[in-house]
Amino acid sequence: MTEFLDLEAQDGVRMPWNVVPGTKQEASNCIVPVSAMYTPIKAFPNMPMLPYAPLRCRTCRAILNPFSIVDFAAKIWICPFCFQRNHFPPHYASISDDNLPAELFPQYTTIEYESSGETVSSVPSVFMFVLDTCIIEEEIAFLKSALSQAVDLLPDNSLVGLITYGTFVHVHELGFGQIPKTFVFKGSKDVSKDQLLEQMNFFLKKPKPPTGVIAGARDGLSTESISRFLLPKSECEFALNSVLEELQKDPWAVPADQRAPRCTGTALSIAASLLGACVPGSGARILAFVGGPSTEGPGAIVSKNLSEPIRSHKDLDKDSAPHFHKAVKFYEGLSKQLVHQGHVLDLFACALDQVGIAEIKVAVEKTGGLVVLAESFGHSVFKDSLKRVFSGEYDLGLASNGIFEINCSKDIKVQGVIGPCASLEKKGPLCSDTVIGQGNTSAWKMCGFDKATTLNLIFEIVKKETSDATVQSASNQFYFQFLTYYQNSSGQMRLRVTTLSRRWVAGPGSIQDLIAGFDQEAAAAVMARLVSFKMENEAEFDPIRWLDKSLIHLCSRFGDYQKDTPSSFSLSPRFSIFPQFIFHLRRSQFVQVFNNSPDETAYFRMILNRENVANSVVMIQPSLISYTFHSAPEPVLLDVAAIAADRILLLDAYFTVVIFHGATIAQWRKAGYHNQPEHQAFAQLLQAPRGDVDATIKERFPVPRLVICDQHGSQARFLLAKLNPSATYNTESPLPGGDIIFTDDVSFEVFLDHLQRLTVQ
Repeated sequence: MTEFLDLEAQDGVRMPWNVVPGTKQEASNCIVPVSAMYTPIKAFPNMPMLPYAPLRCRTCRAILNPFSIVDFAAKIWICPFCFQRNHFPPHYASISDDNLPAELFPQYTTIEYESSGETVSSVPSVFMFVLDTCIIEEEIAFLKSALSQAVDLLPDNSLVGLITYGTFVHVHELGFGQIPKTFVFKGSKDVSKDQLLEQMNFFLKKPKPPTGVIAGARDGLSTESISRFLLPKSECEFALNSVLEELQKDPWAVPADQRAPRCTGTALSIAASLLGACVPGSGARILAFVGGPSTEGPGAIVSKNLSEPIRSHKDLDKDSAPHFHKAVKFYEGLSKQLVHQGHVLDLFACALDQVGIAEIKVAVEKTGGLVVLAESFGHSVFKDSLKRVFSGEYDLGLASNGIFEINCSKDIKVQGVIGPCASLEKKGPLCSDTVIGQGNTSAWKMCGFDKATTLNLIFEIVKKETSDATVQSASNQFYFQFLTYYQNSSGQMRLRVTTLSRRWVAGPGSIQDLIAGFDQEAAAAVMARLVSFKMENEAEFDPIRWLDKSLIHLCSRFGDYQKDTPSSFSLSPRFSIFPQFIFHLRRSQFVQVFNNSPDETAYFRMILNRENVANSVVMIQPSLISYTFHSAPEPVLLDVAAIAADRILLLDAYFTVVIFHGATIAQWRKAGYHNQPEHQAFAQLLQAPRGDVDATIKERFPVPRLVICDQHGSQARFLLAKLNPSATYNTESPLPGGDIIFTDDVSFEVFLDHLQRLTVQ
């Protein structure tokens, strides 16, 4: 595994196949697609920053890289993608074998260019807060305190706007300092951008231009009319805080048999139109704080009558969710508008009920927004996550205005990207006919992303069979180049270039090479994104069957066995953990929607689609660490057999972190032994997992939920649900002090048994 981690530390890339199947047929036999998990702006401590513009190939526009062939005498370089010969410009005249520019150094396959003269630091960051007021007083108090802390953390020059909504949408004119002043819009009616500008008196002093698009101070709006609604924090902090202090629950009475009339869709649409008119093209963020389901106006997910339940997975499967498709269509329109403007939608959903994440998902995902789901605005998951967005410690490294492009060798095409981006519809010879995720393009817009955002790129090998063995040995490398243009958090434009080369193999002897280059963790992460994508986009798709068939085909192709003798089956160490990953993926919240609402499922998948391989693997197969008196903390198998009365277990399931005290430990703790000086060792044992948890929580976004529970307690379910049920109520007798799981699910041993039987047939 270490060599794959080294590649990731150099380029931010993990690929399931690091030796690539060389032909179309070979690739389809490999089941797991030829793909890459790429983190575009991963932080590299020793990556060079070049202060000049990159040198491009004149045919395919690829950028000069360590794989280019250079003729120093003739001052020519040959592009590895299209084999075009390019002349070096005059300022490269002094290059030679021992005087190379940084972009040709073999170790700098990832490099960054700083484009001078293109700084857009004049545009400060913009934050538009959109607050739901149809929530109980207690929640309003939590939200106020969290927001006033967040506003304190904002940079002084960042522009801030505020919209509150309930039955009506209130746009606050923060620039009118004497008294609070708001513009009110009816929540049940969609307002177009022109109506919005007209009604908010944007054209009182400066008449509306007769033609053209209204776009910011350059096109048709005066700066003073913009600064009524978007002000630098230093100027509007007092006005903003006084509005927040006065903030009250939506005043309209709600009948006992009805839900509150909440117009989330209208409020987000007004926020998008206002930003589109005032600051188009800047990396503005809409931060939406939602406390319940939208029931009014476009994007409503349920009617006001409490007799109508909010849609469940069953309703969506049977197509009996009357508002779903209409709401999704509305948010698709909103996402197109936001992507066009270059703005980001962040969603903080805090409610015990569903709020409509399943519908809003498309707008958050295509703009690269952040999403946090918690039970209340007072919950640490929400409060700590919100602080992380703005505070410098463990900075998320937010970037904006990104454009991501791919170049690759002519035998490879791009099927698409699964991840937080939107297609720019740049069609070309690189695009495959099969589309997965955001496809049919070789360039994508990333309105917002951070240094951990990871895209999953899926390729197709189009090379037909090669009969000629000599051709194969001459050029058996595939090349990939990823370009990311973006504006970093301090407002400078950067271009990150990563160029990769991977050997391809074909023909009878290639299986051992493929096995040697197989990265099972990356493969599990790719399969998880792929199965989630298929579940959302393919009708009648059976995920369990698809995963099982894929695993059986993979094992029968890469396993060692004699036909029809299951006991002879074995897998190379490169593949040996993969069946375990698939077993846990089948049981994970990405595939099993039972017991999760559509909102929770959408939330889990949105996070899966933006995280790197290491984090995705923790989501699929949580890690379990055991703490005892006799030994140092050690990882144990994710199995019910790991439970013992005198052990503390720490389960990290990414979204939740569980500290589980065995029965004896819980008894001692309740008796207060850890407070007695002679039981120092026990106090240290209780404290050890807490220290490890704090370190984990600090680095993760959204902040996970911490559950501290005891064996046989009600919250122990958080641990039991993730364990392999090797001991159930059917098993003979469990270990003393151990536990059993009440389930009819198959255990991993039975799963492996069936896998071996089916593979060798």
